[in-house]
Amino acid sequence: MTANLTPVEEAIAHILGKAPVITATEFLPLTESFGRILAQDYQTPADVPPADNSAVDGYALRAEDYAPGRALPVSDRIPAGSAPSPLKPGTAARIFTGSEVPAGADTVIMQERVETTDDGILINADVKTDQNIRRRGQDLAKGSLALGKGTKIRAQEMGLLASIGVAEVAVVKKLRVAILSTGDELVDPGTPLGPGQIYNTNRFTLLGLASDVGCEVVLCETLRDTRDVTRETLERAASQADLVITSGGVSVGEEDHVRAVLEESGELSLWRLAIKPGKPLAFGSIKGTPVLGLPGNPATVLVTFLIVGMPYIRTCQGRLRIHPVGQQVPAAFNVTSPSIRREFVRARIESVEGKTEINAYPNQSSGVLSSACWADGLAVVPENTLVAEGDLLTYYPFTELLS
Repeated sequence: MTANLTPVEEAIAHILGKAPVITATEFLPLTESFGRILAQDYQTPADVPPADNSAVDGYALRAEDYAPGRALPVSDRIPAGSAPSPLKPGTAARIFTGSEVPAGADTVIMQERVETTDDGILINADVKTDQNIRRRGQDLAKGSLALGKGTKIRAQEMGLLASIGVAEVAVVKKLRVAILSTGDELVDPGTPLGPGQIYNTNRFTLLGLASDVGCEVVLCETLRDTRDVTRETLERAASQADLVITSGGVSVGEEDHVRAVLEESGELSLWRLAIKPGKPLAFGSIKGTPVLGLPGNPATVLVTFLIVGMPYIRTCQGRLRIHPVGQQVPAAFNVTSPSIRREFVRARIESVEGKTEINAYPNQSSGVLSSACWADGLAVVPENTLVAEGDLLTYYPFTELLS
């Protein structure tokens, strides 16, 4: 502990130890599988490609039949999708990109390097075996693992599944999430603001994040600042969801009821992290359902969801990679007052005079959500660390944190 604050790695390890992996699966048409998580391994039933094929439009021939200045007669034409006859020795076959290479041919010369004559083709290039031929099984060999269980399906995975003939995909059922915002001051967009009121920012940030990472939102409500309402809504959410995510209500104020309800009616196993922003984050359960209690400030909700919440969600989804890797990039800013907490700075990578560096948004207040719209990711300033321009920092793009 650091001044009674749980270090970030320790906190993440704690919640991952309480993350149940979803075992329920469903089958979807390949066309509807984008963004879902594979529930099983997919082996390659046949070589991909299934036969040697041409990588270019040109002419297929035997390399040994080539002689400089001597025309080769053209004996065949092979359009894509046809089954070619064996190549006649001493001849060439007109061939097109993707067409199967005929038996006997061992090279393809692209048409730009060929001159056609009445006697055949003259080749104006060096001729070597295997050039411009995509060999059978070059992409995937029969019996090999095409994609592993826990893989997130992107456009390229959809294409690869199609290449091995998969029309229906086994995917992990979506994690059911309840999103609860706390605060009497919160009103929905579209409603005129009264005295002391603000728009409910966190609801929409969390809805977007949950959708982006493949969760199903089964409940989304705003809690009034009373103990009984907080308890009743948390218990109702727990009966419907696999994970309850709250924003606000986890600090030490008299109106912070989420933490108190977890202590009284459930379990509070983690509270107060050595993270900036996000110190009063809480984790526990109600009626056996995990509850991730995020702080209430808008930028803090985003940061803590990405850094603490996403490893938990990936674990529940059975993902292959739980933690982001990041990259080392020189800082273009200074940190002159070290913190006992690990700071996640809203930042973006910029190129200045050919040099790549991380630039930080000038206002890192936990209430400044516009900083996250300006930023492309988070730069990590370790605990008790001064930073000078040029120092290497770990940088996590938002795309990687959410992938």
